[in-house]
Amino acid sequence: MTDRAAVRTPSPPTVSVCRGCCCGTPKVPGVDHPGQLADLRRELGRIATVRAVECLDACEQANVIVVQPSAEGRRSGGRPVWLGLVNDPDAVADITSWVRAGGPGLAETPDILDLYVFRPSRRVQAGLEH
Repeated sequence: MTDRAAVRTPSPPTVSVCRGCCCGTPKVPGVDHPGQLADLRRELGRIATVRAVECLDACEQANVIVVQPSAEGRRSGGRPVWLGLVNDPDAVADITSWVRAGGPGLAETPDILDLYVFRPSRRVQAGLEH
């Protein structure tokens, strides 16, 4: 008999990319929205879950990306990190590098990403975590 817990794959980080009301739409001009999501999926697909989600209700911060820690990262104290105004390919590259290094709880958030970090309301945060 096999112990299921012993063979279970650890939960990877999750990168949620808002693609609802304002994010990922022409309301944020000059951004290759499909390319941004494709880049994240291509670069992180083997080490993280990358998913497009409906409106995260932080439209004033469009484009919004939330990086949720892996199970190991959460055990180490990592919590979801909300990044707003992610409209530059360099910001996506910085996010990708950080997630590759382990993401929340396992790797320090690069200083450059401090420019993008914001705290949504508790109601909005709770909606993503459930």
